[in-house]
Amino acid sequence: MNISFKLEYRTIWGEDVRVNLSVGTNSPVQIMLHTVDGIIWSGSAEVENPDNEVVTYRYSVYRNGYNYRIETGTMPHVLFPEKGKNEYMQDDWWRDPVRLAGVAIPVFSLRSEGSQGVGDFGDLFTLIDWAEQTGMKAVQILPVNDTTASHTWTDSYPYNGISIYALHPMYLDLRQLGRVDDKAYMKTFEAERKRINSMTQIDYEAVNRLKDEYIRRMFEQDGERVLRSADFRRFFKKNEYWLRPYAAFSYLRDKYSTPDFSQWPEFSQYETTKIEALCRKTKEVKYYYYVQYNLHIQLLRAGNHARRKEIILKGDIPIGISRNSVEAWVEPQYFHMDGQTGAPPDAFSDDGQNWGFPTYNWERMSLDGYRWWLRRMLKMAEYFSAYRIDHILGFFRIWEIPVPHKSGLMGHFSPALPMTIEEIERYGVSFREEMFLPDKNSQSTYHPRILALKEPTFQSLSEEEQHGFLRLYEDFFYHRHNQFWYDEAMKKLPALTRSSQMIACGEDLGMVPDCVPWVMKDLGILSLEIQSMPKASWTEFGVVKDYPTLSVCTISSHDTPSLRGWWEEDQFRAQRYYNNALGIEGKAPATMPASLCERVVTDHLKSPSVLCILTMQDWLSVDADLRNPDALSERINIPVNPHHYWRYRLHFTLEQLLSADDFNHKVSELVKLRN
Repeated sequence: MNISFKLEYRTIWGEDVRVNLSVGTNSPVQIMLHTVDGIIWSGSAEVENPDNEVVTYRYSVYRNGYNYRIETGTMPHVLFPEKGKNEYMQDDWWRDPVRLAGVAIPVFSLRSEGSQGVGDFGDLFTLIDWAEQTGMKAVQILPVNDTTASHTWTDSYPYNGISIYALHPMYLDLRQLGRVDDKAYMKTFEAERKRINSMTQIDYEAVNRLKDEYIRRMFEQDGERVLRSADFRRFFKKNEYWLRPYAAFSYLRDKYSTPDFSQWPEFSQYETTKIEALCRKTKEVKYYYYVQYNLHIQLLRAGNHARRKEIILKGDIPIGISRNSVEAWVEPQYFHMDGQTGAPPDAFSDDGQNWGFPTYNWERMSLDGYRWWLRRMLKMAEYFSAYRIDHILGFFRIWEIPVPHKSGLMGHFSPALPMTIEEIERYGVSFREEMFLPDKNSQSTYHPRILALKEPTFQSLSEEEQHGFLRLYEDFFYHRHNQFWYDEAMKKLPALTRSSQMIACGEDLGMVPDCVPWVMKDLGILSLEIQSMPKASWTEFGVVKDYPTLSVCTISSHDTPSLRGWWEEDQFRAQRYYNNALGIEGKAPATMPASLCERVVTDHLKSPSVLCILTMQDWLSVDADLRNPDALSERINIPVNPHHYWRYRLHFTLEQLLSADDFNHKVSELVKLRN
């Protein structure tokens, strides 16, 4: 009997990988594995196994022409088939011990001498050059999808995309697009460009007005030639399924002055025939084709530039979509519009969060093999070698807030296993409505309120009933759902992680069930480790040297203050960190000196994590001269504020960064700690 195998071996920037498969005492079969991006190596084999012998492997990893690593063992998860049947096996554990360093910064935060008041894909190209110069192997950015809903600064929120495919027009590098022939206009344009490019923070509305006018002039000047080109036709054919609806959506949004498609008189429901007719007769639609084609070219160039330099370009996948988006309009069957996603009370907010996104109809998505997600992943893979899954907990369960409630405190986990009154009373607790929320699908079952322990009703319970409710609360939120949520995640995530060769990284912060690390380890998804937000509930600060290998470690993120920022914001916490986490006696300094920042950066670079990706702000903290004098201005987002203006910019240009020899030498030496 023959057994067929599909093999996958994950490594980072190796040269080539070979594997020998052996069955019993038979001679080994050698297979050369092949790779597209040097991360996932794959191949297939067929071996004869007449007696269901154990299959063993011997991986030989070659780098620079010599065999630097050999691994042997038995194949995990091989189920011996019945006689006459073949077996499919995927071996996808991380084995490579290489630890890499990288930088995280939003594209919009980049600044160059020639940019137009906001970072663009040309600046991303330059940032990759800087990463190579300092020895880094990863560049991480925030989502770059189009968020244009109102044409105001409120569209600056990068996680509220109007399309999961379309890129934001403000990231178009006008320098690559060409020059407008009108000399008088170019003089006016250049004056405005210099004005907004000199600003400390982004003026979102001014930037997008300037860029939109320039791009429209270039479209009038050169658009027809571009749209007739063979390369554009290939792009359109491959992307037509999302490009035409997106272009129509953008046109109708502006025509009716609202992204709320329910208010579009004859287009409130998407009808393919009507939209195709609209696109054929409307020139404005072609403008959006032109913009997206050029954005695609520029981001693809940046992605390929990173690949050539063996640098991982890491994108970001938001957990939700806007309820006023192309996808909600075109594919409403995939969403529950009567629900809103958010988060329970956590380190970011005592009242929880309401993001406003509709919840997913996972049952419907499963019917076509999660095709919606697979298309999304394949589009991402055109540009990126890795991706961050924003709020990966949403694939296990989401915090759902029923419409029309606004407060995150009115939410509950979904899907979940709500409790009957009889179950509740078995804990020795009399049922009280004010301590529970009814399940939307069954009014006879209930979810404990997330802050029930702080309710006056709980305080009024007898000591015996309080103990009973505490047991109920602990069981419900931390034990009852572990297998249930594990099964939910394993229905969805394998399809995503197998859909491309990108490295999967999960943002697994917050109220994390025990089953989350089980799934992430099984699927080879890297966890996120932040020392100031430890996974263990019994400690205030994580222990960096104990981080798991399959993880991305960082000091801060776009949702937190920078290292220096949180130090200055909370002097009492800074004192505890100084004494307990760093082990330094005495009084902590009021502001964090560069030498102490370097100590923290060094600790993280020495962690076992396969990736150590620090924000640009935290890299800069080690240089007293180059870092921003105002540490509190370095913050990108404040999660408790749903109307936060995302406008952080670097306080110097990328050209200045590339020529900062002393700083770059120091960073290069620090990066060597990863080897």
